[in-house]
Amino acid sequence: MKKAHRIGLLAAALHFFCLSFANAQLTTLPDGGNKKASVTERIGITDITLNYNRPGVKGREGKVWGQLVPVGYAEIGTGATKSVPWRAGANENTTIEFTSDVMVEGQPLAAGKYGFFILYDPSECTLIFSRNSTSWGSFTYDPKEDVLQVKVKPVPMNNEVERLKYEFMDEKENSATIALEWEKLSIPFKVEVDYVKTQLESFRRELRSDKGFTAQSYIQAAQFCAQRNVDLNEGLTWASQVADNPATANFPGLSAKADILALQGNTTRADSIMKIAMAMGNMQEIHLYARQLLVEKRPKEALEAFKYNYDKHPNVMMTNVGLARGYSANGDYKKALDYLKKAQPMADNLNKDNIARMIPVLEQGKDIN
Repeated sequence: MKKAHRIGLLAAALHFFCLSFANAQLTTLPDGGNKKASVTERIGITDITLNYNRPGVKGREGKVWGQLVPVGYAEIGTGATKSVPWRAGANENTTIEFTSDVMVEGQPLAAGKYGFFILYDPSECTLIFSRNSTSWGSFTYDPKEDVLQVKVKPVPMNNEVERLKYEFMDEKENSATIALEWEKLSIPFKVEVDYVKTQLESFRRELRSDKGFTAQSYIQAAQFCAQRNVDLNEGLTWASQVADNPATANFPGLSAKADILALQGNTTRADSIMKIAMAMGNMQEIHLYARQLLVEKRPKEALEAFKYNYDKHPNVMMTNVGLARGYSANGDYKKALDYLKKAQPMADNLNKDNIARMIPVLEQGKDIN
Protein backbone atom coordinates (compact mmCIF):
# COMPACT_ATOMS: atom_id res chain seq x y z
CA MET A 1 0.00 0.00 0.00
CA LYS A 2 2.80 2.37 0.86
CA LYS A 3 4.55 1.72 -2.47
CA ALA A 4 1.31 2.24 -4.44
CA HIS A 5 0.67 5.44 -2.51
CA ARG A 6 4.13 6.77 -3.42
CA ILE A 7 3.61 5.93 -7.11
CA GLY A 8 0.27 7.74 -7.08
CA LEU A 9 1.80 10.87 -5.57
CA LEU A 10 4.62 10.80 -8.11
CA ALA A 11 2.17 10.43 -10.99
CA ALA A 12 0.11 13.38 -9.71
CA ALA A 13 3.22 15.53 -9.36
CA LEU A 14 4.36 14.68 -12.89
CA HIS A 15 0.89 15.44 -14.25
CA PHE A 16 0.88 18.88 -12.53
CA PHE A 17 4.39 19.61 -13.79
CA CYS A 18 3.49 18.74 -17.37
CA LEU A 19 0.37 20.91 -17.30
CA SER A 20 2.33 23.84 -15.83
CA PHE A 21 5.07 23.42 -18.40
CA ALA A 22 2.57 23.22 -21.25
CA ASN A 23 0.91 26.47 -20.14
CA ALA A 24 4.16 28.37 -19.54
CA GLN A 25 5.04 31.09 -22.06
CA LEU A 26 8.35 32.86 -22.40
CA THR A 27 8.30 36.54 -23.29
CA THR A 28 8.71 37.06 -27.03
CA LEU A 29 7.59 39.52 -29.69
CA PRO A 30 3.80 39.69 -30.16
CA ASP A 31 2.28 37.76 -33.05
CA GLY A 32 3.07 39.37 -36.39
CA GLY A 33 5.64 41.68 -34.83
CA ASN A 34 2.90 44.10 -33.79
CA LYS A 35 4.36 46.41 -31.19
CA LYS A 36 2.66 47.00 -27.86
CA ALA A 37 2.12 50.66 -27.06
CA SER A 38 0.55 52.89 -24.48
CA VAL A 39 -0.09 56.63 -24.51
CA THR A 40 -1.37 58.75 -21.63
CA GLU A 41 -2.11 62.46 -21.73
CA ARG A 42 -3.92 64.79 -19.39
CA ILE A 43 -6.78 67.11 -20.25
CA GLY A 44 -7.35 69.43 -17.31
CA ILE A 45 -6.63 66.97 -14.49
CA THR A 46 -8.24 64.03 -16.30
CA ASP A 47 -5.83 61.31 -17.45
CA ILE A 48 -6.69 59.49 -20.67
CA THR A 49 -4.80 56.27 -21.40
CA LEU A 50 -4.85 54.15 -24.54
CA ASN A 51 -3.32 50.67 -24.59
CA TYR A 52 -3.02 49.11 -28.03
CA ASN A 53 -0.91 47.09 -30.45
CA ARG A 54 0.66 48.70 -33.53
CA PRO A 55 0.37 46.74 -36.77
CA GLY A 56 2.50 47.87 -39.70
CA VAL A 57 1.54 48.59 -43.29
CA LYS A 58 4.33 46.25 -44.43
CA GLY A 59 4.03 47.04 -48.12
CA ARG A 60 0.24 46.76 -48.16
CA GLU A 61 -0.34 50.34 -49.28
CA GLY A 62 -3.84 50.75 -50.66
CA LYS A 63 -4.93 47.47 -49.10
CA VAL A 64 -5.28 48.50 -45.47
CA TRP A 65 -8.55 50.41 -45.43
CA GLY A 66 -11.41 48.43 -46.92
CA GLN A 67 -9.46 45.16 -47.13
CA LEU A 68 -7.23 44.46 -44.13
CA VAL A 69 -9.63 46.63 -42.14
CA PRO A 70 -13.00 45.69 -43.64
CA VAL A 71 -15.82 48.05 -44.41
CA GLY A 72 -18.53 47.47 -41.84
CA TYR A 73 -18.65 44.31 -39.73
CA ALA A 74 -16.43 41.28 -40.28
CA GLU A 75 -17.95 37.81 -40.07
CA ILE A 76 -15.30 36.38 -37.73
CA GLY A 77 -17.07 36.44 -34.37
CA THR A 78 -17.02 33.46 -32.02
CA GLY A 79 -19.17 34.88 -29.24
CA ALA A 80 -22.64 36.38 -29.04
CA THR A 81 -22.57 37.47 -32.68
CA LYS A 82 -20.69 36.50 -35.82
CA SER A 83 -20.53 40.11 -37.05
CA VAL A 84 -17.86 42.11 -35.23
CA PRO A 85 -16.16 45.53 -35.62
CA TRP A 86 -12.41 46.09 -36.01
CA ARG A 87 -10.38 45.97 -32.78
CA ALA A 88 -8.80 49.40 -33.52
CA GLY A 89 -5.32 47.91 -33.42
CA ALA A 90 -3.91 44.38 -33.38
CA ASN A 91 -3.83 41.34 -31.06
CA GLU A 92 -5.73 41.90 -27.77
CA ASN A 93 -8.40 44.55 -27.98
CA THR A 94 -7.53 48.23 -27.69
CA THR A 95 -8.59 49.88 -24.43
CA ILE A 96 -9.17 53.48 -23.46
CA GLU A 97 -9.44 54.71 -19.87
CA PHE A 98 -10.66 58.00 -18.40
CA THR A 99 -10.07 59.05 -14.78
CA SER A 100 -13.14 61.29 -14.77
CA ASP A 101 -16.39 61.62 -16.69
CA VAL A 102 -15.88 62.96 -20.22
CA MET A 103 -17.76 63.92 -23.36
CA VAL A 104 -16.84 62.08 -26.56
CA GLU A 105 -18.02 63.91 -29.66
CA GLY A 106 -20.55 65.68 -27.44
CA GLN A 107 -21.87 62.45 -25.87
CA PRO A 108 -21.39 61.69 -22.13
CA LEU A 109 -19.15 58.80 -21.09
CA ALA A 110 -18.51 57.91 -17.44
CA ALA A 111 -15.05 57.52 -15.94
CA GLY A 112 -13.68 54.02 -16.42
CA LYS A 113 -11.88 51.63 -18.74
CA TYR A 114 -13.46 50.56 -22.04
CA GLY A 115 -12.79 48.22 -24.89
CA PHE A 116 -12.43 50.38 -28.01
CA PHE A 117 -13.63 49.23 -31.43
CA ILE A 118 -14.13 50.91 -34.79
CA LEU A 119 -16.68 50.13 -37.46
CA TYR A 120 -14.83 51.45 -40.51
CA ASP A 121 -16.54 53.13 -43.44
CA PRO A 122 -14.76 55.45 -45.90
CA SER A 123 -17.41 58.15 -45.44
CA GLU A 124 -18.27 57.76 -41.73
CA CYS A 125 -16.77 55.55 -39.01
CA THR A 126 -18.55 54.38 -35.87
CA LEU A 127 -16.51 54.39 -32.66
CA ILE A 128 -17.64 51.84 -30.09
CA PHE A 129 -16.88 51.99 -26.36
CA SER A 130 -17.60 48.66 -24.66
CA ARG A 131 -17.74 47.83 -20.97
CA ASN A 132 -15.78 44.67 -21.85
CA SER A 133 -12.12 45.70 -21.82
CA THR A 134 -10.47 42.30 -21.19
CA SER A 135 -11.14 40.26 -24.34
CA TRP A 136 -8.76 39.22 -27.09
CA GLY A 137 -9.50 41.33 -30.13
CA SER A 138 -13.13 41.60 -31.15
CA PHE A 139 -13.79 37.90 -31.68
CA THR A 140 -16.16 37.72 -28.69
CA TYR A 141 -17.62 41.20 -29.20
CA ASP A 142 -21.14 41.55 -27.81
CA PRO A 143 -23.18 44.61 -28.85
CA LYS A 144 -25.12 44.36 -25.58
CA GLU A 145 -21.92 45.48 -23.83
CA ASP A 146 -21.73 48.73 -25.81
CA VAL A 147 -21.81 51.79 -23.58
CA LEU A 148 -21.48 54.41 -26.30
CA GLN A 149 -21.33 54.66 -30.09
CA VAL A 150 -20.39 57.87 -31.90
CA LYS A 151 -19.93 58.62 -35.57
CA VAL A 152 -16.92 60.53 -36.96
CA LYS A 153 -15.50 61.39 -40.37
CA PRO A 154 -12.21 59.74 -41.42
CA VAL A 155 -9.65 62.22 -42.76
CA PRO A 156 -7.12 61.46 -45.55
CA MET A 157 -3.46 62.27 -44.75
CA ASN A 158 -0.66 63.29 -47.10
CA ASN A 159 2.09 61.47 -45.21
CA GLU A 160 2.06 57.74 -44.62
CA VAL A 161 2.19 56.33 -41.08
CA GLU A 162 3.84 52.90 -41.22
CA ARG A 163 2.75 51.69 -37.79
CA LEU A 164 -0.68 52.47 -36.37
CA LYS A 165 -0.58 55.09 -33.60
CA TYR A 166 -2.84 57.29 -31.50
CA GLU A 167 -2.04 61.00 -31.31
CA PHE A 168 -3.38 63.77 -29.05
CA MET A 169 -3.87 67.00 -30.99
CA ASP A 170 -5.46 70.44 -30.71
CA GLU A 171 -5.06 70.31 -26.92
CA LYS A 172 -6.82 72.87 -24.77
CA GLU A 173 -7.57 73.16 -21.07
CA ASN A 174 -10.91 71.39 -21.47
CA SER A 175 -10.50 69.31 -24.61
CA ALA A 176 -8.28 67.48 -27.07
CA THR A 177 -8.67 65.56 -30.29
CA ILE A 178 -7.45 61.96 -30.26
CA ALA A 179 -6.70 60.50 -33.67
CA LEU A 180 -5.95 56.97 -34.80
CA GLU A 181 -3.43 57.32 -37.65
CA TRP A 182 -2.41 54.51 -39.98
CA GLU A 183 -1.24 54.34 -43.57
CA LYS A 184 -2.75 57.53 -45.07
CA LEU A 185 -5.88 57.83 -42.95
CA SER A 186 -6.74 59.51 -39.66
CA ILE A 187 -9.83 58.77 -37.58
CA PRO A 188 -10.14 61.68 -35.12
CA PHE A 189 -12.55 62.12 -32.21
CA LYS A 190 -12.92 64.96 -29.73
CA VAL A 191 -12.82 64.40 -25.96
CA GLU A 192 -13.97 67.12 -23.58
CA VAL A 193 -13.80 67.38 -19.80
CA ASP A 194 -15.40 69.69 -17.26
CA TYR A 195 -12.12 70.91 -15.80
CA VAL A 196 -13.56 73.25 -13.17
CA LYS A 197 -15.95 70.57 -11.88
CA THR A 198 -13.26 67.89 -11.66
CA GLN A 199 -10.80 70.34 -10.09
CA LEU A 200 -13.26 71.29 -7.34
CA GLU A 201 -14.08 67.63 -6.72
CA SER A 202 -10.36 66.95 -6.43
CA PHE A 203 -9.91 69.81 -3.93
CA ARG A 204 -12.73 68.47 -1.75
CA ARG A 205 -11.25 64.99 -1.79
CA GLU A 206 -7.65 66.07 -1.15
CA LEU A 207 -8.56 68.46 1.65
CA ARG A 208 -9.85 65.44 3.56
CA SER A 209 -6.46 63.75 3.20
CA ASP A 210 -3.13 64.64 4.81
CA LYS A 211 -2.98 67.65 2.47
CA GLY A 212 -5.81 69.18 4.47
CA PHE A 213 -3.44 69.76 7.40
CA THR A 214 -1.54 72.54 5.61
CA ALA A 215 -2.72 76.14 5.26
CA GLN A 216 -1.32 76.34 1.73
CA SER A 217 -3.78 73.70 0.49
CA TYR A 218 -6.80 75.74 1.61
CA ILE A 219 -5.27 78.90 0.15
CA GLN A 220 -4.67 77.19 -3.20
CA ALA A 221 -8.27 75.97 -3.37
CA ALA A 222 -9.67 79.38 -2.36
CA GLN A 223 -7.48 81.21 -4.90
CA PHE A 224 -8.76 78.91 -7.65
CA CYS A 225 -12.34 79.83 -6.77
CA ALA A 226 -11.50 83.54 -6.75
CA GLN A 227 -9.54 83.47 -10.03
CA ARG A 228 -12.27 81.50 -11.80
CA ASN A 229 -15.18 83.21 -10.04
CA VAL A 230 -16.69 79.81 -9.22
CA ASP A 231 -18.06 78.12 -6.09
CA LEU A 232 -17.48 81.31 -4.09
CA ASN A 233 -19.26 80.18 -0.93
CA GLU A 234 -17.06 77.11 -0.59
CA GLY A 235 -14.02 79.16 -1.59
CA LEU A 236 -14.81 81.61 1.20
CA THR A 237 -14.99 78.72 3.67
CA TRP A 238 -11.59 77.47 2.52
CA ALA A 239 -10.01 80.93 2.72
CA SER A 240 -11.51 81.54 6.18
CA GLN A 241 -9.92 78.29 7.40
CA VAL A 242 -6.60 80.14 7.15
CA ALA A 243 -7.52 83.82 7.40
CA ASP A 244 -9.63 83.53 10.57
CA ASN A 245 -7.03 81.60 12.53
CA PRO A 246 -4.43 83.87 14.20
CA ALA A 247 -1.92 81.03 14.04
CA THR A 248 -2.16 80.70 10.25
CA ALA A 249 -3.38 84.09 9.01
CA ASN A 250 -1.06 85.37 6.28
CA PHE A 251 -1.12 87.53 3.18
CA PRO A 252 -2.18 84.79 0.71
CA GLY A 253 -5.02 83.57 2.94
CA LEU A 254 -6.32 87.02 3.80
CA SER A 255 -6.07 88.29 0.22
CA ALA A 256 -7.90 85.22 -1.08
CA LYS A 257 -10.72 85.85 1.38
CA ALA A 258 -10.83 89.53 0.42
CA ASP A 259 -10.97 88.66 -3.28
CA ILE A 260 -13.91 86.33 -2.78
CA LEU A 261 -15.80 88.82 -0.63
CA ALA A 262 -15.28 91.47 -3.32
CA LEU A 263 -16.63 89.10 -5.97
CA GLN A 264 -19.68 88.49 -3.76
CA GLY A 265 -20.26 92.24 -3.56
CA ASN A 266 -19.13 92.68 0.05
CA THR A 267 -16.54 95.32 -0.84
CA THR A 268 -16.49 97.03 2.59
CA ARG A 269 -15.51 93.80 4.34
CA ALA A 270 -13.10 92.94 1.53
CA ASP A 271 -11.31 96.32 1.83
CA SER A 272 -11.02 95.91 5.59
CA ILE A 273 -9.42 92.46 5.29
CA MET A 274 -7.14 93.60 2.47
CA LYS A 275 -5.68 96.39 4.64
CA ILE A 276 -4.68 93.76 7.20
CA ALA A 277 -3.23 91.58 4.46
CA MET A 278 -1.18 94.37 2.89
CA ALA A 279 0.39 95.17 6.26
CA MET A 280 1.46 91.53 6.58
CA GLY A 281 2.64 91.05 2.99
CA ASN A 282 6.23 91.10 1.85
CA MET A 283 7.39 92.90 -1.29
CA GLN A 284 7.04 89.92 -3.62
CA GLU A 285 3.62 88.91 -2.28
CA ILE A 286 2.19 92.40 -2.79
CA HIS A 287 3.77 92.65 -6.25
CA LEU A 288 2.26 89.33 -7.34
CA TYR A 289 -1.10 90.33 -5.87
CA ALA A 290 -1.08 93.55 -7.90
CA ARG A 291 -0.13 91.58 -11.02
CA GLN A 292 -3.11 89.30 -10.39
CA LEU A 293 -5.37 92.35 -10.15
CA LEU A 294 -4.15 93.32 -13.63
CA VAL A 295 -5.05 89.86 -14.90
CA GLU A 296 -8.51 90.31 -13.37
CA LYS A 297 -8.90 93.62 -15.27
CA ARG A 298 -8.85 95.74 -12.10
CA PRO A 299 -6.20 98.32 -13.10
CA LYS A 300 -7.05 101.06 -10.56
CA GLU A 301 -6.84 98.62 -7.63
CA ALA A 302 -3.63 97.20 -9.08
CA LEU A 303 -2.04 100.67 -9.22
CA GLU A 304 -2.97 101.32 -5.58
CA ALA A 305 -1.32 98.03 -4.59
CA PHE A 306 1.82 98.86 -6.60
CA LYS A 307 1.95 102.31 -4.94
CA TYR A 308 1.60 100.78 -1.48
CA ASN A 309 4.42 98.36 -2.25
CA TYR A 310 6.64 101.18 -3.53
CA ASP A 311 6.05 103.25 -0.39
CA LYS A 312 7.10 100.26 1.76
CA HIS A 313 10.06 99.35 -0.46
CA PRO A 314 11.17 102.47 -2.37
CA ASN A 315 13.84 102.59 -5.04
CA VAL A 316 14.21 98.88 -5.71
CA MET A 317 13.88 97.24 -9.09
CA MET A 318 10.68 95.27 -8.38
CA THR A 319 8.61 98.17 -7.03
CA ASN A 320 9.75 100.50 -9.83
CA VAL A 321 8.70 97.92 -12.41
CA GLY A 322 5.47 97.47 -10.48
CA LEU A 323 4.62 101.16 -10.74
CA ALA A 324 5.53 101.08 -14.43
CA ARG A 325 3.02 98.28 -14.94
CA GLY A 326 0.40 100.01 -12.80
CA TYR A 327 0.62 103.36 -14.59
CA SER A 328 0.76 101.62 -17.98
CA ALA A 329 -2.43 99.68 -17.21
CA ASN A 330 -4.15 102.98 -16.42
CA GLY A 331 -2.95 104.66 -19.63
CA ASP A 332 -0.28 106.94 -18.11
CA TYR A 333 2.59 105.81 -20.34
CA LYS A 334 4.84 108.78 -19.49
CA LYS A 335 4.94 107.96 -15.76
CA ALA A 336 5.24 104.27 -16.57
CA LEU A 337 8.29 105.01 -18.74
CA ASP A 338 9.90 107.10 -15.98
CA TYR A 339 9.66 104.27 -13.44
CA LEU A 340 10.78 101.66 -15.94
CA LYS A 341 13.92 103.67 -16.70
CA LYS A 342 14.59 103.99 -12.97
CA ALA A 343 14.40 100.20 -12.67
CA GLN A 344 16.72 99.53 -15.60
CA PRO A 345 20.12 100.13 -13.91
CA MET A 346 19.03 98.07 -10.87
CA ALA A 347 18.08 95.00 -12.90
CA ASP A 348 19.99 91.75 -13.40
CA ASN A 349 20.64 90.50 -16.93
CA LEU A 350 17.31 88.71 -17.34
CA ASN A 351 15.25 91.64 -16.10
CA LYS A 352 17.35 94.10 -18.11
CA ASP A 353 16.32 92.22 -21.23
CA ASN A 354 12.65 92.38 -20.21
CA ILE A 355 12.87 96.10 -19.45
CA ALA A 356 14.67 96.76 -22.72
CA ARG A 357 11.81 95.00 -24.49
CA MET A 358 9.13 97.03 -22.65
CA ILE A 359 10.63 100.52 -23.04
CA PRO A 360 9.95 100.88 -26.80
CA VAL A 361 6.41 99.59 -26.23
CA LEU A 362 5.74 102.43 -23.83
CA GLU A 363 7.46 104.91 -26.16
CA GLN A 364 4.93 103.89 -28.82
CA GLY A 365 2.09 104.62 -26.37
CA LYS A 366 1.14 100.97 -25.83
CA ASP A 367 0.42 99.00 -22.66
CA ILE A 368 3.26 96.75 -21.46
CA ASN A 369 1.00 94.33 -19.54
